[in-house]
Amino acid sequence: MIANIKMVEELNKIFPLDERIKKAFIEIDRREFVPEGLLFDAYKIDSLPLTNDSTISSPLTVAKMTTYLEIDKKVDSVLEIGAGSGYQSAILSKLVRRVFAIERIKSLVEKSGKRFKKLKLYNINLKYGDGANGWENFAPFDRILFSATIDYLPNSILEQLSDRGVVVAPIKNGDREVITQFKKIDNRIIKRELETANFVPLKRGVE
Repeated sequence: MIANIKMVEELNKIFPLDERIKKAFIEIDRREFVPEGLLFDAYKIDSLPLTNDSTISSPLTVAKMTTYLEIDKKVDSVLEIGAGSGYQSAILSKLVRRVFAIERIKSLVEKSGKRFKKLKLYNINLKYGDGANGWENFAPFDRILFSATIDYLPNSILEQLSDRGVVVAPIKNGDREVITQFKKIDNRIIKRELETANFVPLKRGVE
C-alpha cells in the first residue's frame, strides 16, 4: 500500500489531481489489477499487457481520463466501455454511486468480477458484451468513458448520454489518437480535443 501511495504522489507531481480523485487512487491498489507475472512493475507509471492485445492503462492515463470526465458530486452513473482489468472502473467506483463496465473478452470479465468482489466494490455492474452498443437497459448515463480508441462516436452512444452529460474517448484522427471530450447540452454536442494518446483499438463483437 505504501508503494501505491508513492505512485499516486508521483502521479500528482506530473498531473495535479483533484483531492477526490487522489483519494480514489490511494484507496485502489493498482497491484490488485496487474497480472501475477508483472507484479514487480505494478507501481510503474506504464501501461502493462493483459491478454489478447489488451492492456492495463498507465495510471497517468487513467488519472487524465478520470479528470476529463469532470465528475462532480451530482454525477450518479458512469459507463465504461472496454473495462479490461477493471482498474479504471474501480477508480470510478470511489467517485460515483453506480459504475457500469463492459468488456468483450470473457476471461478479463471473469477476473475483474473476482477482483471487484475481493475489494468489496459492489457498486460496479459488469457485463460481458460488445461495448460499442453501450448498455441501453441502464441508460441514460451521466458520463461515458471509452478505454479504447474509436474511429468516431456513434449516435447510439450519444443517445444513452443524459443531458449535461460528458463522453470522453480516444478518437482516431489520421495517424493520431486524440482524447476528445463531448458535452451534450440541450441535444447539442460540444466537442473539445484534449491531447494525443495511445490506446488499443475498440473491437466489435465478443471473444
